[in-house]
Amino acid sequence: MFTGFSSETVDFMWGIRFNNERAWFEAHKEEYLTCFYRPMAALADEMYAFFQEERPDCGLIRKVTRIYRDARRLHGRGPYKESLWFTVEQPAEQWTARPAFWFELMPERWTYGMGYYMAKAGTMAKLRARIDRDPETMARLTRRLNGQSEFVLDAENYKRPKRAAPSKVLEPWYCMKSFAILHEEKLSETLFSREIVERLREGYRFLLPYYDYFVTLEGDPEPDLKS
Repeated sequence: MFTGFSSETVDFMWGIRFNNERAWFEAHKEEYLTCFYRPMAALADEMYAFFQEERPDCGLIRKVTRIYRDARRLHGRGPYKESLWFTVEQPAEQWTARPAFWFELMPERWTYGMGYYMAKAGTMAKLRARIDRDPETMARLTRRLNGQSEFVLDAENYKRPKRAAPSKVLEPWYCMKSFAILHEEKLSETLFSREIVERLREGYRFLLPYYDYFVTLEGDPEPDLKS
């Protein structure tokens, strides 16, 4: 059972930021496992159990990231990540192109939400085509999102919209290359107890209708990518 992160968790994250080398990590590996990885895995297990109750037929899996960076993609950085995250998602070969739920803990802040790491152009074209066919469903979801304060819509946009949206409230969706619905805040006492468990459950429950909408896009007809 997840009982909370600790000040030692935060100390380790700052430690790896300023000592991102093998010797330091090996000397603090047990601290990493005890204070960082295992609590993250315990929290992931609880959230996975929540999603299994809420969406038992979605075939979801949970993943906790490794702290080791891909050696092929260091780009001058150290061999270790300074943050950890988990995802709950449907298994897919190209996982970056499928919607997923996540939680990430960093030295200065934490974030959670649902969205795409890198949506395919075809997926976003399908989204626009679906909105064209049925604008009211997405308009209702967008108004619901705009009417609360926990999450914001974060997007990578085209310089110009693909085409005119059916209404002003739907305009953002016609500009997006990829997006996520997320919450981000500075570290707080919430993380150091089970209070974060209920916070995440409540937030993910709000996001479930959006996940249901986006995860089914893969089954839509193939539209013109120029649209």
